[in-house]
Amino acid sequence: MPNSPQADSPILSSPAFRRADSDPEFLQRDELRAVRLQLEWFKPELIQQDEGIESTIVVFGSARLLEPASAKAKLLLAEEALAASPHDPEKKRTFAMAKNHAALSPYYQEAREFGRLVSSSCQIDGQCKFVIITGGGPGIMEAANRGAADVKAKSIGLNIALPHEQLPNPYITPALCFQFRYFALRKMHFLNRAKALVVFPGGFGTMDELFETLTLLQTGKVQDVSVVLIGRAFWEDLINWKKFVEYGLIAAEDLKLFHYAETAGEAWNIIVAEHQKDAPS
Repeated sequence: MPNSPQADSPILSSPAFRRADSDPEFLQRDELRAVRLQLEWFKPELIQQDEGIESTIVVFGSARLLEPASAKAKLLLAEEALAASPHDPEKKRTFAMAKNHAALSPYYQEAREFGRLVSSSCQIDGQCKFVIITGGGPGIMEAANRGAADVKAKSIGLNIALPHEQLPNPYITPALCFQFRYFALRKMHFLNRAKALVVFPGGFGTMDELFETLTLLQTGKVQDVSVVLIGRAFWEDLINWKKFVEYGLIAAEDLKLFHYAETAGEAWNIIVAEHQKDAPS
């Protein structure tokens, strides 16, 4: 009878001998992309099922916006730096940006209040309805997760691996904090259980999620998702919505795919009105 391989045998140490599901190098091959996509669907989906997540509200907004006290402190530093070098163009830009961020900082508080209001209204008697779900980063996303944490409720964070590492904010429920490799799968999870998308001022990532959701609603690929834009003056200054209609690029009816609200309470009232069967009274 032939001898069995020894523990230090080249056979046992060969990558080929590793079980496929325990071989990280094999799983990273380009040909295994379809498998990785499946894994990124199943892991968050099954964990959310285990945690009893019935429905969600997506909150998006800038990762760069700070709470008012921090924004004010940053503005003061920029003002002092500009005073020391009043003709420095970079310091002028930094001061102008800090001033704008300070003006937008109250939205951090509104996002936090929204997370608190929704979570305290919906996560009762063991239910997990209208659970706050964000991109998991800082800024507005942190604020919404923080509001849920304020009332000891669950909230979800869908982080994405980026060249410049972004750590998840500390207010996400640890069992519901996920990291994605693929934007496409992350987007699918955002809308999979969503009853609403609440959008605060933000940049490219925020616009991406907003316009993808509007497109899916416009084309009927998703239904019954309320879209609420927080801060009408900001949005109407940023985007000339009526021009889309004037140029015949969208129908006038498409402008009814979203609502405006100024406060957390107004946004929540819109969502409750549109989802009376699911939302608490």
